[in-house]
Amino acid sequence: MRRKIYDRLLQWKQEKNGTTALMIEGARRVGKSYIAEEFARNEYDSYILIDFSKAPKRVMGWFDEYLEDVDTLLQNIQLHYKRQLTPRRSLIIFDEVQKCPRAREAVKSLVADHRFDYLETGSLISIKKNVDGILIPSEEDGVDMYPMDFEEFLWAMGNEVLMPYIHERFEKRQPMGEFHREAMHYFRQYLIVGGMPQAVAEYAASRDFTKVDAVKRQILRMYKNDIKKYAGGAKARVSAIYDAIPGQLQKKEKKFILSALKDEARMREYDSAFFWLEDSKIVNISYNTTAPNIGLQLNEDRATLKCYYCDTGLLISLVFSARGIVTNEIYQKLMFDKLEIDEGMLVENIVAQMLKSAGHELFFYSNYDKVMAENRMQVDFLIQKERVTSRHNISPIEVKSGTGYTLTSIQKCIKKFGQYLSTPYVLHTKDMELKDGLVYLPLYMTGLL
Repeated sequence: MRRKIYDRLLQWKQEKNGTTALMIEGARRVGKSYIAEEFARNEYDSYILIDFSKAPKRVMGWFDEYLEDVDTLLQNIQLHYKRQLTPRRSLIIFDEVQKCPRAREAVKSLVADHRFDYLETGSLISIKKNVDGILIPSEEDGVDMYPMDFEEFLWAMGNEVLMPYIHERFEKRQPMGEFHREAMHYFRQYLIVGGMPQAVAEYAASRDFTKVDAVKRQILRMYKNDIKKYAGGAKARVSAIYDAIPGQLQKKEKKFILSALKDEARMREYDSAFFWLEDSKIVNISYNTTAPNIGLQLNEDRATLKCYYCDTGLLISLVFSARGIVTNEIYQKLMFDKLEIDEGMLVENIVAQMLKSAGHELFFYSNYDKVMAENRMQVDFLIQKERVTSRHNISPIEVKSGTGYTLTSIQKCIKKFGQYLSTPYVLHTKDMELKDGLVYLPLYMTGLL
């Protein structure tokens, strides 16, 4: 399936010319292995893929035994995989490299040898178990891979023309007009199916929500098994957080309340569990910033956070898991906005997902001043400009899933922090509109921010 990260891989190949390896990091089943092999097949004369989740012990042992003997190491790899490589025209892929930390450490010597190019793929690459006792190579560049974004979803649906038009309307700040309804129809499909490539491929082939749901449930089971297998001593706390996400997102404020896990729970008990989930890319975490001014990280409050699921399609299957497979009828009701549930959690989750895949770190602003009402506000998201200056860096974002809503918080935010703010946005289900100093954007434009 066509993915934007392919262009990033091309850029790395052309600019670095073998002077670094490239690590593709992401959640399981987002398509890391697929895109790495597709890139190898198209851009090199030959390649070898070493899948460390399946590689025999003797192959993994070579990275210990021959770490200082690159000639023997490379010769053994080619003999084992029965593939002749050509200097400067071949690629070696270390797939699931977190399962063989010594292979990751060997990247330093292999890159210095400069015979071949090296791609790595992995998840959970930062947890102690996978970095303990090894030297992380400075010759390793990194790129994050996320579920398919809305434009990639459109490509999979065979629509190459809608997103360029959406982009044009966004740049000109003009409404979509008669094509807004069509764009929202596609967006609701994206909301329901999600961006996991296997689920999207199934939907593109069958248009059968029941079959799509079966694919998503298989991925959810795998994530649960990964927690049991790899979370170590934090397993119970990681599982508790993971299971609590849907319930926490159904609350109006959507902040993660630790007391829901157990009475008198403290962040110091759970911070490693949140780190595990964030490092696995299973969740997207948004942190509260205590003042939306010059730099969001400067005022980050890591004890106050929101925990979103990495893929909204998976979240939908998780929410309705109590009854087993989500029926086609429930999906159809979701498709046509006829399901009698608060969709706020789903819409806010997909906005978080789209902002993250567009390269933003996630922040929100929450202040419940008990004395001064004008300070009392909650802004769903804050994004900052790439280059920070002394003024007008931060764009506040309010997310609205329905048609009848108020904008009290964002108006208070503008009044109090106006000198620090750039364009304020309201993301909603209607068409684009410029009104009273606010830019109202349809939800499908989120990824263009």
